[in-house]
Amino acid sequence: MPAFGHSVSIIVPTRNEAENVASLVSQIVSRPVALQEILFVDDSTDATRDVIRSLAANHPVRLIEQDRARPGLAAAVMSGAEAATGTFLLIMDADLSHPPQRINDLLAPLLTNTADMVIGSRYIPGGSTPGWPFWRRMLSRAGAALAYPLTGVHDSMSNFFAIARSRLLELAPPANGSRTAFEAMVRAGPTLRVLEIPIVFRDRARGRSKMSLGIVFRCFSRWLVAVFRHVCGRVIA
Repeated sequence: MPAFGHSVSIIVPTRNEAENVASLVSQIVSRPVALQEILFVDDSTDATRDVIRSLAANHPVRLIEQDRARPGLAAAVMSGAEAATGTFLLIMDADLSHPPQRINDLLAPLLTNTADMVIGSRYIPGGSTPGWPFWRRMLSRAGAALAYPLTGVHDSMSNFFAIARSRLLELAPPANGSRTAFEAMVRAGPTLRVLEIPIVFRDRARGRSKMSLGIVFRCFSRWLVAVFRHVCGRVIA
């Protein structure tokens, strides 16, 4: 992929992913990307930080210890965005569910200025979630369906997306939000050109899932807030 003088910062929020980060870094650096850095924003209680520090000796890896006063996934993403030095940001999970081989496909539309945000989508033709139990598939689909009227995007709850750093900081989605991409789209409205590309989202092979009822409730609460703001904005207009 041509660099066009641009660089990419990959932001990876981590919590107890010591078993996965080395493999993830290996797969990322093998891609032909104009990589500036891989920023791990970590809130772990295991050996994840030690593994990240060891990787930094031979790879463009930086460790940011997440501020305990700003907990959560969205806060980690925004902390990474504030610290990043690349022109473009690519956000992905550390558990190897997001396919590194699709990194170039997410970045290419930004480099050619055909999109402002590119999302790796599980819910457009070609996307899938193999191995998911029925309850998880239905829960995730329901969340995506609830968000669709506000965004026009099939998988706005995805945490695998790319965007210009300046644009994300300009939109300033709340750090206490549910999903950064969703919050950014709701804030930007039609001014943000969003493109979805299909991905195969594979469940983690190692480590423990972070999904919980608390996370589901928080996402639903943020959706209600977004709907309220959307409706109030229409009434005022």
